[in-house]
Amino acid sequence: MEDIKNLEHFQAKIDRGDKIEPNDWMPDAYRKSLVRMMSQHAHSEIVGMLPEGNWLTRAPSLRRKMIAMAKIQDEAGHGLYLYSAAETLGTPREELLHALHTGKAKYSSIFNYPTLTWADMGMVGWLVDGAAMVNQVSLIGTSYGPYSRAMVRICKEEAFHNRQGYEIVATLCDGTPEQKEMAQEALNRWWWPSLMMFGPKGEASVHSEQSLKWKIKTEDNESLRQSFIDMTVPQAEARGLKIPDDNLKWNEEENRYEYSEIQWDEFFNVIKGNGVMNSKRVAARKDAHDNGAWVRDAAEAYAKKQAQKVA
Repeated sequence: MEDIKNLEHFQAKIDRGDKIEPNDWMPDAYRKSLVRMMSQHAHSEIVGMLPEGNWLTRAPSLRRKMIAMAKIQDEAGHGLYLYSAAETLGTPREELLHALHTGKAKYSSIFNYPTLTWADMGMVGWLVDGAAMVNQVSLIGTSYGPYSRAMVRICKEEAFHNRQGYEIVATLCDGTPEQKEMAQEALNRWWWPSLMMFGPKGEASVHSEQSLKWKIKTEDNESLRQSFIDMTVPQAEARGLKIPDDNLKWNEEENRYEYSEIQWDEFFNVIKGNGVMNSKRVAARKDAHDNGAWVRDAAEAYAKKQAQKVA
């Protein structure tokens, strides 16, 4: 009976729009869903540093190198915020990282695609970070306080990433025919994986219904994907780029774009670990973690020494 009363009070608090804080009572399923969602988000930010790192030394100008470095630093910070938020639910960071390094944890499927040309850096910023921004703006309204507050700063920085990506695309489209073709070719490869980032719609998304009830998520996958499409298609048209979807058209009555059915087999194949870059991404993160062990050891030793001085 006490659990039922606690659950009723918990749901009423969420329905009022109040935030759930770390010391509040919460169902185990709520805690587990949040840890899963926040850790996947954190892993995605950390793994997402790798595509930019691949191009950091090959960016076409000093200005582009500086912007890429700033973006990488932002993503490291986002991972830190999100791991810290997940730790408030009692899950140690070491446990979260172990799950990533052993391949047990998931991260965004989009980062298992290779960045083959400089135009891909534009698509990662414009499409990938644009899709992330649409999703993350909705998460400002999430019911868990630490997650909601972390998203405020993350969204501001993701907006910067989105604009710098679109600037790369715009510059290429205003350049030579070869540069514009490079942008179009990259768009052809990144469009559908970017739409898949929001996840399947309807019953195919096993966590969605409960997450919406508890306001872990505030919008369903399809609604978020539609917002992204409606925002992005006019941007592509403004640069003379063609979205690679022959069925794409504007629906005047519904005030939205219609688009082709997504081929979800590819999505599920990638998240199972069969993407082009899956093994390389996980290996790179594990190597970085292992090679940085001396920094963590030194920091821990220093903290212990300072604690002994205070004692």
